[in-house]
Amino acid sequence: QVQLVESGGGSVQAGGSLRLSCAYSGPKLDRYCVGWFRQAPGKEREGVATLPVGGYTKYADSVKDRFSISKDNAKNTLYLQMNNLKPEDTAMYYCAAQLNSGAWCPLVPTDFQDWGPGTQVTVSS
Repeated sequence: QVQLVESGGGSVQAGGSLRLSCAYSGPKLDRYCVGWFRQAPGKEREGVATLPVGGYTKYADSVKDRFSISKDNAKNTLYLQMNNLKPEDTAMYYCAAQLNSGAWCPLVPTDFQDWGPGTQVTVSS
């Protein structure tokens, strides 16, 4: 399996930006779809963005045009650039991996096998 650890969370005011990082390691990394998910208190975990092997990124409607997912294969690091943050973005953010070498990777948390411990993002108004 893949091991993942998030970093970069924190507290920001609405309209601000944060960049989350996720360091990952394991075998067959080029066969995994990777993604970001979040969970607010009392709510279900939801998909934020995914980056499949094929490179066709998928974003939740709520973050389109504000967030951007990317990865650095040489550093084995996944990123989530978050701009124009809103209070509703407040959540614990997780990175995750799915053994899927296809072109697409939907925003379905249960499809992902390996998860990081999470990093908190808090956006105040």
